[in-house]
Amino acid sequence: MTHFKYNRILLVLILSGLLAALALGWQRHQAEESNTTVELVMDYEDVVELAQTEGVTVESLAAQLKAAGLTSLAVYETTLEKLNKSGKITAVAGAQLLHQYRTGTLSDPAWRSLVESGLIIAEDVYVTGRDSNVFAEVKSDLERRLSARRISAFTVGGSQVLALKANYEKLEKWNLGLPSDEMREAAGYGFYVVARPTNYTKVQSADVRAVFDRLAPIDRVSAMMFVGDEVLGYPDLLALTAEQFQRRKLTLGMIEHPLQLQFLKQEGLTRLAAANDYQAARVYVIPKDEQPKLKVDEAVRRWVLTDQERNIRMNLLRKYDKPEPGQTLLETNLAYITKTSQALINTGFTIGRAGTYQPLFPSPWLLAVICVGATAAGVLYLTLVRPFAAPVQYLLVVLLSLPLIVPVLSGGGMLVRQAVALVSAVVFPVLAMTWQLDRWRQAAIDPSASLIRLIGRAVVSLPVVVALSLAGGFYVAAILGDVRYLLEIEIYRGVKLTFVAPLILITLTFLVRYDLFDAGPGQQRNMFTQLRKVLDCPVQLKGLLVLAIAAIAAWVFIGRSGHTAGVPVPALELKLRAFFEQMMYARPRGKEFMIGHPAFFLAVMAVFRQWPTALFYVLVIGATIAQGSLVETFAHIRTPVFMSFVRALDGLAVGILVGVIAMICVHIFIYLSFVLGRRTAKHE
Repeated sequence: MTHFKYNRILLVLILSGLLAALALGWQRHQAEESNTTVELVMDYEDVVELAQTEGVTVESLAAQLKAAGLTSLAVYETTLEKLNKSGKITAVAGAQLLHQYRTGTLSDPAWRSLVESGLIIAEDVYVTGRDSNVFAEVKSDLERRLSARRISAFTVGGSQVLALKANYEKLEKWNLGLPSDEMREAAGYGFYVVARPTNYTKVQSADVRAVFDRLAPIDRVSAMMFVGDEVLGYPDLLALTAEQFQRRKLTLGMIEHPLQLQFLKQEGLTRLAAANDYQAARVYVIPKDEQPKLKVDEAVRRWVLTDQERNIRMNLLRKYDKPEPGQTLLETNLAYITKTSQALINTGFTIGRAGTYQPLFPSPWLLAVICVGATAAGVLYLTLVRPFAAPVQYLLVVLLSLPLIVPVLSGGGMLVRQAVALVSAVVFPVLAMTWQLDRWRQAAIDPSASLIRLIGRAVVSLPVVVALSLAGGFYVAAILGDVRYLLEIEIYRGVKLTFVAPLILITLTFLVRYDLFDAGPGQQRNMFTQLRKVLDCPVQLKGLLVLAIAAIAAWVFIGRSGHTAGVPVPALELKLRAFFEQMMYARPRGKEFMIGHPAFFLAVMAVFRQWPTALFYVLVIGATIAQGSLVETFAHIRTPVFMSFVRALDGLAVGILVGVIAMICVHIFIYLSFVLGRRTAKHE
């Protein structure tokens, strides 16, 4: 039996990398613990509409919402359509005025005189209003959106009127500018104001300044969250926008994509975040078509989970349009906000202005140590597949480490850090399982060992393997642990490969230690001979069936990774997830406690009961899935590192329980098969 040596120098380098990773992990944990304030935001328009629906004043409703825990109101740019409906402004098409004149419904003599004088043009739009402040803002906004040459002004009955060269149907829906009166009212009710402007066509510096000048009199503006496909100032004036952000200490709201990966596409968003020193908060909103399907309590659970697991610090709450049974619409919405606020407080969050991270960038020197440790881990794996001399191992570590260290120490190396994270996520689970395979090979096999003894071995061995895999998780969490990854401006790019590559590598490890075909004495056992035998196997129907099942399993396994729309989650699993989310701090992953850890327990039975090697191999593959999964958990950098750690422990605890049950069930099945087999033999 070939004995594989674990080079102690390489182990020391790996341990050094782990210590550096733990140091950076602790630094990251402290940063995450200091950012626990969540801002609860609702659209100002929703509040006004709810007040109108329930027949109460906006002021009284605002007071109730604030008492319930709402912190902020989002104010959008106004439109002529909104202003028309509110009665603040009257905008009418020239064709409509002419029609009213001809039908005798245009009663104002001043307007009739203009029509009779031929000054009213059917293709133009006419705007007037009684509130001088609102009218002045609308005029200023129209001049910016349309240009002054398309606007003319005249007086009708003592009131100023704007004549606009524009299509009425399109113009009435155009965003104009942030309404000062709505922002003043929101701030006056005691809320923070979240401004939601759009960008301008061929934006000029004066346009950018005008937006922020309108915010200047409002003393409770907490954040800016852009509407549309571009941020204000894109493409050439982002520096000016960032300067205005910093001058007013505004937080940049970055709305999470519906697929829960990065953000809604807005050109210039990440560049603006960087220019604003990453004073940004991740924003989540329950999709408009999904919220009506959720009961209030379900929505509350989603908010808690979202803020805990995805580093969301601004919750943009939509109002409910239908009441819960036994409640009015107002009571339903107040209960929604109250329950959300209280649930977050009970979970350890503070309700207020959204928290942001101070710029967090790991020490380049500690990153360099991690790079060396990951390289040593990769070289160690190679020696455990095909041993080679120690001097060659050290030379490989040096040659492979240098190209990684130099960019990192020079202050860059983003691609290098991604590569090191990928190597760590792939290699450490394989090293953990390889170590366990070698322990099994060296163990004294006793086929008559009791079930209790086998369970004891599995219960002792699995935590050790998990601990070894967790080292890789800490490597990943540290090497990518800066503010860009915490905000998910940057993401880990190797998710699919992280799930697949460990299975390939552990297969190579397995084939140099075991013979899938249980070769007899004197027969070759090397990896290439076994691969050749696999390829030489005749194709039979049962073989095709096995391949089909394996292909489906692979499709489900890979399709369930990442955030792209892929394999749907069964309803039973969704219920199981909800159960664990309520019962545990961090919901364990199904790949670990339902597949991988039970497979590890059964692998122990396979070793000591001397099951066929091919079956043992399948169980080893299953066990490796769990190790890869728990390391990949740490690649979700937006999730707090402590939560990822606890998730792994929760998966271990539940996995041990399921594993014990699996061993007992298999033991009973084997016993019953034996008893029934003996009875059948007697009757024959």
